[in-house]
Amino acid sequence: MNTMASRPGTDPPASTGAAASVPAGTAASARRDADATRAAILRAARHFLARQPHTDVTLKAVAERAGVSPPLILKYFGSKDALFARVMSFETDAEALLDAPLERLGPHMVRYVLEGQRRRGADPLVRIVFAPLHGDHGAVLRENFRAQVTTRLAGRLPGPDAGLRAELAVAALVGLGAMYGIARGAHLRACDTDTVVERYGPLVQAQLTPSS
Repeated sequence: MNTMASRPGTDPPASTGAAASVPAGTAASARRDADATRAAILRAARHFLARQPHTDVTLKAVAERAGVSPPLILKYFGSKDALFARVMSFETDAEALLDAPLERLGPHMVRYVLEGQRRRGADPLVRIVFAPLHGDHGAVLRENFRAQVTTRLAGRLPGPDAGLRAELAVAALVGLGAMYGIARGAHLRACDTDTVVERYGPLVQAQLTPSS
């Protein structure tokens, strides 16, 4: 099994004893800070993944961009390979991307892609565009994309040509993300999310539930 597909390092177990007396509000604040730190590290790693081969990216560079120390990255993710295994996985994004009833899934996916760019600063799918940069690791990225996104979506589609329809629907979403985040289309970026969902959602939905 390719090590890049392995499960990333888990957080250290919660402390016992004196730590158990920490007020609930303090613990919740610490958890939010930890979640924010992990998110910043992932955003930084995604930034480099889109610009240079995985093998050329250093933990120091990721740490500097995220505003943390390299040891903190190791604390949260275990290793550089574990960090990039997380970045190269689409599992978490796919769960959220596909989390809607089939009859409303197209507009939901369009909204999720746009809100990922606008609110979270990370597109759920467009990093597949950069797979050719990464040699053998690019093959892992493509394999994850097929298994976790297109094949998973195809499994939800009734009727003929489910695999093709799933790929066409996802292609529309990747194109939307590329136009927004890479080409930085001025008209798209100036348009409000609801309008884009209204116009683009039916295009995606037509592949998911085609009219008879």
